[in-house]
Amino acid sequence: MNRVHQDIHEHSGELRAAARHFGRRRFLTVTGAAAALAFATQLPAAGSAAAAELDGRRISEDPFTLGVASGDPQPGSVLLWTRLAPRPFEPGGGLPAQRVSVHWELARDERFTRTVRRGRATAHPEFSHTAHVEVEHLDPGREFFYRFRVGDWTSPVGRTRTAPAPWARTGGLKLAAVSCQAYHDGYFTAYGHLAREDVDVVFHLGDYLYEYAVNATGGARAHTDRTLPAVFNRETLTLDDYRLRYGLYKSDPDLRAAHAAHPFVVTWDDHETENNYAGGTPENDVPPEEFLLRRAAAYRAYWEHQPLRAPQRPEGPDMKLYRRLRFGRLAQFDILDTRQYRSDQAYGDGWQVPGPESEDPARTLTGATQERWLLDGWRASDTRWNVLPQQVVFAERRDRATADFKLSMDSWDGYPASRQRILAGAEAAGVENLMVLTGDVHVGYGLDLKADFRDPASRTLGTEIVATSISSGKDGADRPSNYDKLMGANPHLKFFNGRRGYVTVALAEDGARADFRTVPYVTSPGAPVTTAASFVTEAGDPGLKPA
Repeated sequence: MNRVHQDIHEHSGELRAAARHFGRRRFLTVTGAAAALAFATQLPAAGSAAAAELDGRRISEDPFTLGVASGDPQPGSVLLWTRLAPRPFEPGGGLPAQRVSVHWELARDERFTRTVRRGRATAHPEFSHTAHVEVEHLDPGREFFYRFRVGDWTSPVGRTRTAPAPWARTGGLKLAAVSCQAYHDGYFTAYGHLAREDVDVVFHLGDYLYEYAVNATGGARAHTDRTLPAVFNRETLTLDDYRLRYGLYKSDPDLRAAHAAHPFVVTWDDHETENNYAGGTPENDVPPEEFLLRRAAAYRAYWEHQPLRAPQRPEGPDMKLYRRLRFGRLAQFDILDTRQYRSDQAYGDGWQVPGPESEDPARTLTGATQERWLLDGWRASDTRWNVLPQQVVFAERRDRATADFKLSMDSWDGYPASRQRILAGAEAAGVENLMVLTGDVHVGYGLDLKADFRDPASRTLGTEIVATSISSGKDGADRPSNYDKLMGANPHLKFFNGRRGYVTVALAEDGARADFRTVPYVTSPGAPVTTAASFVTEAGDPGLKPA
């Protein structure tokens, strides 16, 4: 019996009970899966059936242990987030199953002497006592500060900003890209440094948490000042499991600092649910109705714990995470979901010799609807830069220079027809300045996007910036063991580094600059940050050059 089967058998009767209760035929629908999820946890009710209200003055411990966050900046609005959890390592977060009124405040200054909006939101127990506040009718292109109050408790102060007006010509935009933060692999030191960077927005490209067990000492963190509860020492399967895991991750002070300092734009990859799942197909051999219930639980907890707007709220095992943001006339961001709609990995996944199965034109990484949405959005775009924040490596990446090379079936290399449709669509739409932002692989890459990756002399259509992990992969190395093979096999690969960290990208009318920021270790705290390399690409002349 494999590990997931054993965990389901011993721990997760909830999954099996819900799946049996609704039956396979009914379960494999959105409404059926939503009903199955409600079998364990209802949505907030209205009127007299709603949960009783808890007087915030009765909360005797700090409820803001998981900090604050903001996300998805728009020209006239910001999205503010917090969760009330006095004891985040316990189911329910240490609060009774009662709704709580949360007061929020938005100001022009950090001392709140110039308040511009204030209001009240309800933190429902059915949503883990999280609050998602959409503050509207704000001036575009402005910095704001925000905080929450419950009873006698006041949250930390967060800083956010609205996007520029759609027609505005802004002088520049500086973003950061991050990914892959396995708690058990090390400290989130890079986030502490990112919190002090002067950036406008942070793009999280997936693997915000990992489903794997975390032992009492936090794995590679080797805690000596605390003992983590046994509830974390198992794989996440149920809604409570995922909620508790977010409580663990968001208890990290460096992660909280980064969220408080900058608005985040988030998208998931696989580990927020399960390693390398593809659409409705799990990694392990479990019945599809059980996996979809697990996916529904994972998606629900993801929305609860991220600064996402109401249109992203999931329904059962489905959640529309792909969406579009605009920063004036400078940049359009099309945030993809390459996990929920993809075809199953070819040849059983992993690194494989490409062939008819992987090269089947019917295969898709985005699904037809999302692909059409992306290409239509490019045709309508009038911005200088079109940026594609997404999850897995887009450019071709051979593992060796010889004719028997292998490709990763989990990346776009396992879906080359899907990739070619995207590149052809960008060309047809007249997209001159295409930049792909990627996570997933726990290394930093800088790549040129070629019209034909097997012909180094073919046209360069754009650039790909791959952000290394925050902690996944532990300390890493400047030159991983496969450095020479990958650099020799892929002429369009301009940079490769295996340390932890993040990347910043400064966009301007005439070009862009990427700085790969790395730390030398994460298995102990306090590492310094340095710039491993810097590259530029000129507007209208795609391709990376050393800065």
